[in-house]
Amino acid sequence: MAVSAVRVDRLRVIRGGRVVLPELSCEVGTGRVTGLLGPSGSGKSTLIRAIVGVQIVAGGTLTVLGAPAGSKELRSRVGYMTQAPSVYRDLTVRENLRFFARILEAPSGAVERVIAEVSLADYADAIVGRLSGGQLSRASLAVALLNSPDLLVLDEPTVGLDPVLRRDLWSLFHDLAESGKTLLVSSHVMDEADRCDSLLLLREGRLLDQGTPAELRARTGAASLDDAFLALIEAGT
Repeated sequence: MAVSAVRVDRLRVIRGGRVVLPELSCEVGTGRVTGLLGPSGSGKSTLIRAIVGVQIVAGGTLTVLGAPAGSKELRSRVGYMTQAPSVYRDLTVRENLRFFARILEAPSGAVERVIAEVSLADYADAIVGRLSGGQLSRASLAVALLNSPDLLVLDEPTVGLDPVLRRDLWSLFHDLAESGKTLLVSSHVMDEADRCDSLLLLREGRLLDQGTPAELRARTGAASLDDAFLALIEAGT
């Protein structure tokens, strides 16, 4: 098994008086694309918020790249792409990136590097508000890449995109993993599970199972990951 980039041990999170994560434990391996899958309300976004250090936790431990989640030393090593676009719509792609590069104190040349990495060279001077959904997602991803993070945490990055744009983004995610980055990508769309190297399946804040798509099929005897997910739910009830 790959070395863990993220270790979650009995993590407990309470939000609005409700227990969202009741002692969740799981791991995210390095240098691969790990899918965090589950229906809406399963706790995916809460876990992501905890990993990037913006979620108050009630108990347990969470280690990211060898340090406690939220540590100052992780600020340049963890990139976070929220579900909502994290760029200003009245600025161009390049203007957005220059602005965030200053805030993040990104190294010289970072703006042009990330524009190339996300294949937005032809749209670098386009107003963000005029971009397509896929281009907008790439612009948000570019912001997360400015400091060349070791870990990229992406919350529902393909939501609302058509199949072609989703395919292109997943191809980009794997290119980033092949370059040595670790990606944790959340989704509630089960047909995206097969695009991942490994999976964490959540339901109601609990880990149903984790492993590669092939391992989950083998353990459940299911032909599809949809059926595997249902089999795991039924086994746990």
